[in-house]
Amino acid sequence: MEIVQNTLYVTTEGAYLHRDHLTLKVEVEKELKLAVPIHHLQSVVLMGHVMMSPSAMELCATEGVAVSFLSPTGRLLARVDAPGSGNVLLRREQHRWADRPDKAREIARQFVAGKINNGRALLLRAARESEAEEDAQPLERTGISMLGSLQALERAASLDEIRGIEGEAAAGYFEVFPRLLKPGQREALPMSGRNRRPPLDPVNALLSFTYALLVHDCASALASVGLDPSVGFLHADRPGRPSLALDLMEEFRPLIADRLVVAMINRKQAQPKDFAKRDGGAVEMKDSFRRDLISAYQERKQEEVMHPLLKQNTRVGLLPFLQARILARHIRGDIPSYVPCLLR
Repeated sequence: MEIVQNTLYVTTEGAYLHRDHLTLKVEVEKELKLAVPIHHLQSVVLMGHVMMSPSAMELCATEGVAVSFLSPTGRLLARVDAPGSGNVLLRREQHRWADRPDKAREIARQFVAGKINNGRALLLRAARESEAEEDAQPLERTGISMLGSLQALERAASLDEIRGIEGEAAAGYFEVFPRLLKPGQREALPMSGRNRRPPLDPVNALLSFTYALLVHDCASALASVGLDPSVGFLHADRPGRPSLALDLMEEFRPLIADRLVVAMINRKQAQPKDFAKRDGGAVEMKDSFRRDLISAYQERKQEEVMHPLLKQNTRVGLLPFLQARILARHIRGDIPSYVPCLLR
């Protein structure tokens, strides 16, 4: 368990969080492991079989500290926010737009455009830097084909078409994804396409878990500007699903999560010994490595980049918050369109 950027991550199996006045305490087998004043926190993430007392949850809700519950593989199960969080006028307009096919289509188009552009940039960069022609050529071909997906996206007349284009582009992207890995690591951690719920190989376990961390950050970013993380435009409404957070996450998958996973594998920070196979074929990360991944994810968020629209240097971890503000401004009518974050 650790506190990073005002987020408390609790990953120890059997840990128990309870309240002591205005302090959250974490115990494991009745032994105190951590005590943190609530005003030091912005959010809490509980992973796996971690328990939290009702009074601790009440304290978090009262103080505006969001609590996310994740499965051992990193899938978001539930999120608890303060009932009064957010701007009701902005949220009402967001809900109206979500019910209008024309508005939903145009915002969804931008989310998907951001994802395809950023994924394409990742593949083409890897193709240029690859020393193996047998890897460079497929990466370049897929990058070129994704340009065709962007052109088709401009012509898409419905949400279903947009989702279909996104699905086809993602399938091509993950078909060549293993070629982003160095040959030795590719053999040590083989990947067979994209699979989830559950992930069936270590690479997919890494991706799924990192995406879960990312969707938590996107939900926090959206809530911080007054938007409802549950009502999206690209992802359909579903009980318990943070649809808008999943929408916003799309453009950041290649930028934050995929780049991190590739870097960790290529640096040999992820090894076969860090994973375990469960009954039924599911692959999970071991607790010790899960903590390493969280630390690496937070280090990635500390890196500085130039925001392409705002033309200012900012930390990677603030990009979802900046994009959430841009989305809120668009829904309020302050700017004519939502512009995704496109980095090279």
